[in-house]
Amino acid sequence: MIAEEPNVCSVPTEVPVTERARWLAEVAQALNDAQALVTRLDLSGARQAETVELYLRIEAARLEVQSLRLSRSVQPRQEFGPEWNGLPLWARTGSQRA
Repeated sequence: MIAEEPNVCSVPTEVPVTERARWLAEVAQALNDAQALVTRLDLSGARQAETVELYLRIEAARLEVQSLRLSRSVQPRQEFGPEWNGLPLWARTGSQRA
């Protein structure tokens, strides 16, 4: 039997900063809600270890989202091409050989 692939969503890196911030805020809220739900589960009995593991996985995901929200990756990076110093790439290469 072949296991089904999980449905995983990703955000393209080219989305506007405000849209990415909104998406991360929504994910953070969903994880907070999930964590609150897990804390209301009965931790006694045979499923205690699974419940604790689920809580810790949600916490790890929550911290990762928090890190993404605070990181510079939310700000688009400035790309520098060969013209950054005003010289075309072939002019720099030719001058380095001389």
